[in-house]
This record gives sequence, structure tokens and C-alpha cells, in this order.
Amino acid sequence: MGTLGRAIYVVGSWIRVAGQTVDRVGCSLQGSHLFEEQVSRHRTLMNLFNKDPVVDKDAFVAPGASVIGDVQVGRGSSIWYGCVLRGDVNSISIGSGTNIQDNALVHVAKSNISGNVLPTTIGNNVTVGHGAVLHGCTVEDEAFVGMGATLLDGTHIEKNAMVAAGALVKQNTRIPFGEVWGGNPAKFMRKLTEEEIAFISQSATNYTNLAMVHASENAKGFEEIELEKKLRKKFARKDEEYDSMIGVVRETPVELTLPDNILPQKAQKTAS
Repeated sequence: MGTLGRAIYVVGSWIRVAGQTVDRVGCSLQGSHLFEEQVSRHRTLMNLFNKDPVVDKDAFVAPGASVIGDVQVGRGSSIWYGCVLRGDVNSISIGSGTNIQDNALVHVAKSNISGNVLPTTIGNNVTVGHGAVLHGCTVEDEAFVGMGATLLDGTHIEKNAMVAAGALVKQNTRIPFGEVWGGNPAKFMRKLTEEEIAFISQSATNYTNLAMVHASENAKGFEEIELEKKLRKKFARKDEEYDSMIGVVRETPVELTLPDNILPQKAQKTAS
């Protein structure tokens, strides 16, 4: 970035600070109504000079998540609440239909004991569980990283492989196709069953569908949120036996009904 570019960047930062100051003044004038607004002021996407996150228009980045620097997020992927994807000293690439669940951390490596410069690459339809840490590693398509697992520099998780919850995968470890590894340090436990492999794929699909619901909810304005509050209160379900005695039939408005694929039990009942 040249001198002119840096000057523009600094002026832009001043304007942002001024805007935030005006926003805070406006919030203070709202008085008791301030906390009724369900609108996040968190900055989910942040560039580092010329390193800009590239997020597909059909991906979901939750309020409270932080996607910073050289990060690519593919179509239908979801970055959930509290996640941090920091592509500062290298790049992060996430494919399509992948979910990075709440409070997970994805970072990269500029230097380590092996002297390798490592990006983090995550493929398509991958599930990364809550609170997992991925650092300078590669995760192939349709792999599964359990909750609280840690993948250190140079780790390579092959397609349809699974890292158990809480596992610590040491540097430069490769987990082969269709295997489950767990423990600290992580070691081979057993082969995945066909049902478990199918579950990994279905898990990614479920999160893609759920992300669409969250994206829709987060896109709603204040007035729409308040209207739905009133509708929910009006159509709230009471005791069914009591309702039947007084002849009351309560129906849920169409706009408050989740799609069938979000509620698997409901979908099964409908199919039967």
C-alpha cells in the first residue's frame, strides 16, 4: 500500500470512529429502549490493509464471529457465534457447505519448529465442532473435527476421517481416510462405520439448513422482531387439555414455522 493508500486508510478510520461516536450518542438518547434493540454492532469482517476476507453471498457469518484478513469462505458454509478466523500471517480457505461451530478458532502458521509456513485449508462439507482449534493444518472434504479438539501445525485430516472430541493431534500427524483418532496425544482408535460416515455428510447438510434460518433471523429489522414477539405471545401454546376443555384451537402462524428439514422428527412424521 502506497502513501496515498495509507492516507485514505487513515481518513477512513477517522470517519469510522466519528460514526461510532455518533452511534453511541444515539444509543444513549434511546434511554430505556436501548436494550430492546436486538441489533449487533460487532464487526464480523475485517481487512488487514490489502488482505480482505472473501465470503460467498450464500455463506453465513454469525454476529459475534470474527473473520480477519486473508480468509475465503465458500458457498453454503457457516461461521458460528464466537468463532475467530484470523488470516493475518498466512491464508485460510474454507470450502462449500462446511460449518465452523461456536467458539472455534482457526489460525495459520508463519513459523514453527519445522520452519514451515503453513496456511489452513478446510474442504467441503466439513464439520468443526464447538471450541475446536485448527492451526496451520489441512482438513479434507467431509471430515469431522470433534468439540474441543486441537489440530497443530502440519496436521492433515483425510476425507471421511474423524478427530474425537477433546483430542490433541500432534504436529505433522496424518489421519487416514475413514479412521477415528482420539486422546492426548491422538492415536488410532478404530475404523468408522458406514453409518458414521453417512452421519458426517448429514451433519454438514443439517448445519447448512440451520444456518439459513439463523441468517434469516439476523437479517430482520427492529420492527419485524417486535412484531414477531407479539405474534408469539398471542399464539403461545397453553395446556392442551385445558384448551380442549374450553374449545380453543391454537395455530402457529406460517411465518413462525421452521422448515421441515430443520426438525428431523417433524419431517419423519410428515413422511409417514
